[in-house]
Amino acid sequence: MAKVIDVFLIKERKHYYFSSITAVYSVFTADDIGVTKTYLLHAHLPNGGAICNGRAIIKQGRLIT
Repeated sequence: MAKVIDVFLIKERKHYYFSSITAVYSVFTADDIGVTKTYLLHAHLPNGGAICNGRAIIKQGRLIT
């Protein structure tokens, strides 16, 4: 199973899905989602865990194919 990073932008009310944290920052800046790449890389998001702030909710899950 592959991991998937779900970025939900609160203001837009829209989900974006990525294959890695690095891929998130190819589309968004730290200002867009409210956290830096370094922070997310060191947060060790567990499956089902989330990071929430005023701009985004960022979760990691498993993609079942």
